Amino acid sequence: MHADDPPIAILGVGLIGGSLALALGKAGAGDVRVWDRDPSALEVARDLGIVGVCGTLGQAVAGARITVLAVPVGAMSGLLAQAMDAGLPDSCLITDVGSVKGAPHRDLPPLLAGRALRFLGSHPMAGSERGGIAAASAGLFCGAACLLTSDGDVASADRTMLEQMWQRVGCRTHWTTVNEHDALVSRISHLPHAVASALARVALEDPALGRFGAGGLRDSTRVAAGNPSMWSEILIENRDALLPWIAAMSGELRVLQDLLEAGDRAEMQSWLELAKHRRDRMAGA
Repeated sequence: MHADDPPIAILGVGLIGGSLALALGKAGAGDVRVWDRDPSALEVARDLGIVGVCGTLGQAVAGARITVLAVPVGAMSGLLAQAMDAGLPDSCLITDVGSVKGAPHRDLPPLLAGRALRFLGSHPMAGSERGGIAAASAGLFCGAACLLTSDGDVASADRTMLEQMWQRVGCRTHWTTVNEHDALVSRISHLPHAVASALARVALEDPALGRFGAGGLRDSTRVAAGNPSMWSEILIENRDALLPWIAAMSGELRVLQDLLEAGDRAEMQSWLELAKHRRDRMAGA
């Protein structure tokens, strides 16, 4: 614990919020408080050893310098309004953990008009096909990238405070604009989930056949087990950025279909070699 640790309120203790609370506690952060509208989630948080569990929203946000909205994108505006009514200090920096940034940057700043509250986006590129507080882990963010977003001038103190919070739990931070963020994640996160889901729908039409599959089937369909409610919101919210990559993927499948119909083994090998080359060179693999 450091004397200058900013008090942090985490609102929502699912996988990301719970993991952040655990990771901050493990890192020795001082005043970290968590709240969730679901009392059963708070009980699980206590059982996991998360300290600072609060019974009311007002207790959680009292004196907070950073407030993390760890809820689905569609619930953020309502939760922020409730937190402000519950006594969220004007000196607080608001951030989120959403996978899409267009909506938070569009919907949240108007709520802050006339007050000194500020909003900056956060997206830790970490997660699991398992959801909920029961799946939370103090090590979830170790080595993960965390994309921080703003379309305006960022006060150096706010930038530093937000970066330090994420770096403290093991993240590599990188600043980007809102549009750059949504374009990037549509390609490297949202497209893979959509493709994995399509693959699961086709390859596992009869789930019983999965017992004959090997690691390739499990690995390539793993993320399709993610929360459909959460992912439908993400995919629809970021559809404008995602649609060109869906079209590109459809084009690759048409090329594959043409190669199979032509029986062209040499071209098939070249097609596969380029895929292998790109996968072999993937950063962080």
